[in-house]
Amino acid sequence: MTVETESSNVDDSNQEAEPAQLLDDEANKNLPVKKKTSCCTGLKAFLAALSFSYLSKTLSGTIMKSSITQIERRFDLTSSTVGFIDGSFEMGNLLVIAFVSYFGAKLHRPKVIAIGCFTMALGSLLTAMPHFFMGYYKYETASHTAPSANLTSSINPCSLHQGVNNTLLEVSQSGCEKEPSSYMWIYIFLGNMLRGIGETPIAPLGISYLDDFAKEEDVPVYVACLHTIAMLGPMFGFLLGSLCAKLYVDIGFVDLGSITITPQDSRWVGAWWLGFLIGGVTSFLAAIPFCFLPKSLKKLEEANNDKSSHGLLENMGATRKKLTPAKPKPRKWSVVLKDFYTSLKKVLSNRMYFTFLCCSLLQFSSFIGFLTYKPKYMEQQYGQSTSKSNFLIGLTSLPPVGVGIFLGGLIMKKYKMGIIGATKFAFTMSFLAYVFSLLQFFVGCENHVVAGITVSYEGKPIPYHENAIFSECHSNCKCASNVWDPVCGDNGLTYVSACLAGCTTSVGHGKNTVFHNCSCLEASSSWTGNNSATLGQCPKSEDCSMRFIYYTVIQVISGFCYALGGTPAYMIMFRCVQPELKSLAVGLYTLVMRMLAGIPAPVYFGALIDKTCLKWGSTSCGQRGACRLYDSNAYRYVYFGLSAVLRGPSYLIAILFFILVKKHFQNKNSRPIENGGREDGPMNKEDNCKSKERLPGSSDTENESCI
Repeated sequence: MTVETESSNVDDSNQEAEPAQLLDDEANKNLPVKKKTSCCTGLKAFLAALSFSYLSKTLSGTIMKSSITQIERRFDLTSSTVGFIDGSFEMGNLLVIAFVSYFGAKLHRPKVIAIGCFTMALGSLLTAMPHFFMGYYKYETASHTAPSANLTSSINPCSLHQGVNNTLLEVSQSGCEKEPSSYMWIYIFLGNMLRGIGETPIAPLGISYLDDFAKEEDVPVYVACLHTIAMLGPMFGFLLGSLCAKLYVDIGFVDLGSITITPQDSRWVGAWWLGFLIGGVTSFLAAIPFCFLPKSLKKLEEANNDKSSHGLLENMGATRKKLTPAKPKPRKWSVVLKDFYTSLKKVLSNRMYFTFLCCSLLQFSSFIGFLTYKPKYMEQQYGQSTSKSNFLIGLTSLPPVGVGIFLGGLIMKKYKMGIIGATKFAFTMSFLAYVFSLLQFFVGCENHVVAGITVSYEGKPIPYHENAIFSECHSNCKCASNVWDPVCGDNGLTYVSACLAGCTTSVGHGKNTVFHNCSCLEASSSWTGNNSATLGQCPKSEDCSMRFIYYTVIQVISGFCYALGGTPAYMIMFRCVQPELKSLAVGLYTLVMRMLAGIPAPVYFGALIDKTCLKWGSTSCGQRGACRLYDSNAYRYVYFGLSAVLRGPSYLIAILFFILVKKHFQNKNSRPIENGGREDGPMNKEDNCKSKERLPGSSDTENESCI
């Protein structure tokens, strides 16, 4: 209690010093500036700057999500490893979020946010750096070790590996020893972590700043505006990711005419690094406005003038005397930590807040894992390119979510929802979205028809993971079994390579290469046409294209319903805790979400997805690289099944939360106000704020900052 008294004395003295300075023009040179700047103008300036910082942080985060597949292929990583890299952002948050949320509220909040934006910019630039220190991308191919513009039309894929395997192996081994790219992903890990550290102060300090100086009824609308503008970041991020994925990773440095792969190929790597450079510049620009914003606005000052101006004038002299000895006397770390521990205990002992935290944890785990691998799912399930997947997510999935968040805030304000109404509305919308999302189990596509992996060379289905790549139709060829360089036969079957298709001649150059005299096409009993094959996998059926449309519609409806209850659900967290603990509550909420959902969810989602891989690529060292082909059915059941299993129990916890809230509010009028730090203390304080009653012994700041 001593620590809290000391901190409140300092705060009160600061508030009392300012009215004193209003009477002394010579002692305060900044007085004319404060008079010219209205509360509304300052608040709007902060809201605009915070909105742009929200956009920049979501833009950078979405660029990472949209580049996951590109990074996985460029560095030959598994899905679980790339999920670990994606989780490094949350690791950065974990390092500083609790302390920034608690101690940052006592500092100059706009400047702390500015430092965070500068740090985000540095992290984004560090993430892009590996591209400039690595060699050119050498994709996996069976025809040649590197792209070359001097290919002739006399290549015989069937005899390519005869007599040259040893030479190629020696070249690969020597190149592997000199190539440091296998460790370059560590820089992406560190850059993403640094970006997570920089993002930390934006949400808790920004929202608490708004909540302290905005009117009570305007806070839900401001929060809705923030999240709506923040949704533009993912939209632009996925569209930018789509553009970058279309561009070849080494564009401007290699002859694109010699590249034999297309953006639809599972070996294609786009210019993933370009998006991080743009994201870094955006974060840098977002930091600049916060450098010029004040530490506090005039709402609290005016309120204090109206409510306690007489007391302030009487104690003006004593206040000035207190300020002089207080500055050189720093608080001891033991006292500070004790104060932090006391506040943390108050938050965690709130049963409603703790129940809400558990419910959100399951929801957030499902959401993070789902969003991380959504572009990859669209590629593998529906045969879309990385560029088109990112484009469709940004254009169709995210705008309805942004509209839903904004409408949720307006609905909450129009109907003046209390915590019970907000809980009902958020639960209904979230559960409706959950029911719609279950329909995605029924709109999947069949597996890619790949000879020797999903079907036999005769075109009949075979058991998965059965080694049937070799066949009599190419027994005269010495083919490599670990190389993925697919060709599409005229019979509609995809073959792992032209050699495994039994092709003996080729015509053309680059992407236009056509292979002829492919003996394995004749093995298909129902095929009587040409025995030719082209580079790349065969496209999926028209029926799959229709299923993709159904999947997109389900995504739009589900995302809109879920977002509609997003703002009420977010505001519930504020109304469960004491006003002076709101910053800590938001910080702790973010900490738990990062630590228990953001970090592990991409890893275990990726590990289960790796289990569905049917064909792994190989690196220049001969080691296992990124996955080239997945079992579509198993991928769908793992991807949606794990998401559904995580979200399902959260609704049972939500029912328990509603019971606690309803029970508390029904009995609030029959109980005296309790101020022992128990769970009903914050709600009684909030209730009295809503009924325009002032708590005994509470400060003006606390009463003004109640939501």
